[in-house]
Amino acid sequence: MEREKRDCILRGLICGGEVSIAVADTTQMINKAIEIHDLSALSAAALGRTLTAATYMCSSLKTEGAALSVTIKGDGIGGGIYVSGDKALHMRGYIENPHAELAANSKGKLDVGGCVGRNGYISVVRDDGENRPFVGTTSLVSGEIGEDFAAYFAYSEQLPTALAVGVRIGTEGQCLGAGGLFLQLMPGASEESIAFVERSIGKFSAISAMMQERTAQEVLRENFGEVQFYTQFPEYKCNCSRNYIEGVLTALGEKELRAAIAEQGKIEVHCHYCNTDYTFSKEDAEEIIRRMRGE
Repeated sequence: MEREKRDCILRGLICGGEVSIAVADTTQMINKAIEIHDLSALSAAALGRTLTAATYMCSSLKTEGAALSVTIKGDGIGGGIYVSGDKALHMRGYIENPHAELAANSKGKLDVGGCVGRNGYISVVRDDGENRPFVGTTSLVSGEIGEDFAAYFAYSEQLPTALAVGVRIGTEGQCLGAGGLFLQLMPGASEESIAFVERSIGKFSAISAMMQERTAQEVLRENFGEVQFYTQFPEYKCNCSRNYIEGVLTALGEKELRAAIAEQGKIEVHCHYCNTDYTFSKEDAEEIIRRMRGE
């Protein structure tokens, strides 16, 4: 069967409504990130896992204008990882060292833990569109990202969550399969449901290989039977534009704009998420100032 070409995340309930389940295919999103940032295999794996977990979190946002951002700061060679997304599942992100390289770990796999680091933190800022953002921060557990998100859910949000995230990179640097499985216990879940989650999650250590070979629907059906689910479609999409950047410059005020022009002769702004440079000449800045004055 030809695999689906569009990324998706499927969400539903199992165990009589006691467990929320989500299966995500993020293969195309990770390939877009690789293309934009020229990622090494190791950096793609680290950023891709973070993008996948953040996509799951954004899929639960309820209101228009809601948004979420994730920061992972460890002491590994990859540097910080930054991911943002919104209710529409427009996801974007970057890693400070896009070309990180390390020898394979003891299991012969990409050493994501070494890329991220084992000392540091994961921080999540969630704005539900009501100007009352929630901020949660936990220490890194291993740098393997999946384990770090599980710890975040348990300690910062008190939502016991078993999850597996993975990214499979081919010999030519492309993402062959990426995605995640998320099992979250609902309040009052029975011991039977808890045991089911603990048994089930162990089957998904190779989730990226599953996503290379199967669709998200097949993974869900083959492992959990006929589950009623709804589907959302994430994509890698930055929300910046020249008009958006002009708005940011307007917010700086006339004094700051004139100081920047006096120092450099122009204003340059780089968007890390989509790796785009915006340049504003002295004439551009003067036009922005005139509009600020209402002229």
